[in-house]
Amino acid sequence: MKTKEITNLYHTGNYDRLSIEIVEAKGCRLFDSDGKEYIDALGGIAVNSLGYGHPVYVNAIKEQASRFIHLSNYFYTKPQSQLSELLCTLSNLDKVFFCNSGAEANEAAIKLTRLYQAKNNKPECELIFFENAFHGRTLANLAMGQDKHRQGFAPFPPGFNKAIFNDINSVKELINKNTGGIFCEPVQGEGGVSLARKEFLLELRKTCDENNILLIFDEVQSGNGRTGKYFAYEHFGVSPDILTTAKGLGAGFPIGAMMAKESIAQVFTHGTHGSTFGGNALACSVGFAVAKEISRPEFLQNVKENGEHFISQLNEKLKGNPKVKEIRGIGLFIGVELNEGAGPVMLNMLEKGVICSATAQNVIRFVPPLIITKNEIEQVVDSLVSCLN
Repeated sequence: MKTKEITNLYHTGNYDRLSIEIVEAKGCRLFDSDGKEYIDALGGIAVNSLGYGHPVYVNAIKEQASRFIHLSNYFYTKPQSQLSELLCTLSNLDKVFFCNSGAEANEAAIKLTRLYQAKNNKPECELIFFENAFHGRTLANLAMGQDKHRQGFAPFPPGFNKAIFNDINSVKELINKNTGGIFCEPVQGEGGVSLARKEFLLELRKTCDENNILLIFDEVQSGNGRTGKYFAYEHFGVSPDILTTAKGLGAGFPIGAMMAKESIAQVFTHGTHGSTFGGNALACSVGFAVAKEISRPEFLQNVKENGEHFISQLNEKLKGNPKVKEIRGIGLFIGVELNEGAGPVMLNMLEKGVICSATAQNVIRFVPPLIITKNEIEQVVDSLVSCLN
């Protein structure tokens, strides 16, 4: 049997797969079993930050795998200490907890928030989140998710209250004596590449400070250079108490991280939380090499410039197109909102050799590898223009 047939026979049916088999990848290009070439403007859903076959990534895997891949968190390892120091420096936070995914990082942030508030006279800690958010697929994260992801999985853990994104009054109306944390994505990816307004985040920070509430930024998708800064919150001049990330941190290797201020993180004492695979040597070696590469000023400047070029090309070539409602984004985190469903457009682009995604029903999302070139960007834009025409 062919790969597709075997997968469909044995794997659960929870993924709506495209009818192609990828057999090779290099740079920002993918190649299928029929020899067709694609420009990857999806990047494994904002994961493959260094594209495919990047020597920094490959060498980190080879070098650490030749020593040891996994021990346990009973031991100290140099890869974990190196990545811990680098992430705390980049985030301006003090402590880090490693796990395997964004969902786990957010789960850790929920637990840390509740434990911290339980020790500060809020034993029934509630959290506020925002409409159109996506924080992961664990039950606690689904309690902060969109209705389409929640169907059939009730009951959900209590203590989560939904506010309106970019509406500070909706937040203030929900605050009560038990409110202990506010979860916010500076850029909502699954919500259609929607950016928080600077004044909203400033008011959010002020509101948290006035009410002994922790501000948690979910940068699972927007972090690790995606926006032209290492973390998206740097664009807004607003610092969180807790920060989560994953996806691009490992550039394809599974790793997640939660960072927090010392005064908050200290409640995570022995036995309060843990992860068997979290922070293992191979994951941290890869994460350190990738973060070190991406955090270089020259690398981030290139992401910024290419993101501006991408949006400029979209604005120029789609100006006046009646099918386009809005073009928005920051860095290489870009969404084109259409006046029609995005799914058929995405499939049309796939036929033309460009891989992207459709999200929030009518938004074409571009989150390519951060090494994409201006020439490749122009090919992606031309493909979209062709499909919309």
